[in-house]
Amino acid sequence: MAASLLNAIHLPELITSTAESFEAAAIELANNPDKLKEIKQKLANNRLTTPLFDTHLFTRHIEVVYTKMYERYHAGLAPEYIYVSA
Repeated sequence: MAASLLNAIHLPELITSTAESFEAAAIELANNPDKLKEIKQKLANNRLTTPLFDTHLFTRHIEVVYTKMYERYHAGLAPEYIYVSA
């Protein structure tokens, strides 16, 4: 889940796959304030330009999904994956 969120905000450099690599990344950022500042700035910038924090888009998409779920239920159809295009 965390990797998915980091990819969505365009911060794949923070993704780790083991506890050891997570610890090493945390120590690296703690010991390198310039790199930490760069990551924080990237997060601040990407928060304004990526869909992850686009509440209006999320709301539109979830409303579409709820409508499709409701229609499937009333049509007697089994649950199924529902995809919403951007």
